[in-house]
Amino acid sequence: MELDRRLNAFRPDLAAEALKGQVEAARFVRGEPACVVTPVAALRPFPDLGRGIDTELLHGESVRVFDRANGFAWVQADADGYVGYLPEEMIGPAVEPTHRITAVRTFVYPEAELRKSPLRALSMGSLVTIIGDAETRGTRYFLLAEGGAVIAAHCLPVGEPMAQDYVSVATKFVETPYLWGGRSGFGIDCSGLVQLALMMVGKKAPRDSDMQASFGNPISREDLSRGDLVFWKGHVGIMEDEETLLHANGHTMTAARENFEAAVKRIGWLYEQPTGYRRIP
Repeated sequence: MELDRRLNAFRPDLAAEALKGQVEAARFVRGEPACVVTPVAALRPFPDLGRGIDTELLHGESVRVFDRANGFAWVQADADGYVGYLPEEMIGPAVEPTHRITAVRTFVYPEAELRKSPLRALSMGSLVTIIGDAETRGTRYFLLAEGGAVIAAHCLPVGEPMAQDYVSVATKFVETPYLWGGRSGFGIDCSGLVQLALMMVGKKAPRDSDMQASFGNPISREDLSRGDLVFWKGHVGIMEDEETLLHANGHTMTAARENFEAAVKRIGWLYEQPTGYRRIP
């Protein structure tokens, strides 16, 4: 069986050392550790900015770099194993993050002062390294190793879940713009919403909807309840309750709530009926 190129780093000239004996390549390398230094880094199947994106990596997420050429780096994300190309300038030396951003979007200020013009914005799920804290007019800030300050209430220590119920996290993204391949508070797609919300409660999930269709345990349509996943060909949604589907979708071009039965009827003309239902342990 041919290996999935999304999750396995191999080309005729080069492949990940872990794939030795599974694929043919002129050279095998272990790769070097690095991390994302931009707020969001789009990962593409080819080193070409004109190509559509497969997924996105968030600030501070770690990768393994297998090749650098013509301004692009060929990497594999440590979080979910996704492989692709991104501009080399979007990665830097590996660091040990201390905290994760929990607000859907938050600003990085040049100092502990919200009246200053922000340097950039970070998405929920981004990783940062905190080296100190400060307080201005009663608002507490964390100071970043790379420079700048973020609102302390928008961060949690790495490894500490922001909630027990991942659906409550997913609902925070309602009205976030839909973006094919998006995986951030700036733009998100259907499977990105599922993966990111689960990540924030300490659960790992595959990236794409076809991968997620084998995640968890199968259930029947009649048994659907809060937190269950509903799949169509190329699409996934989250049941907020027995009657409401939460999903990032190209119909509203947002992450939105929709009556489940109405969604099944609306989606059916193009993608037919749901292909499966899964419950996350």
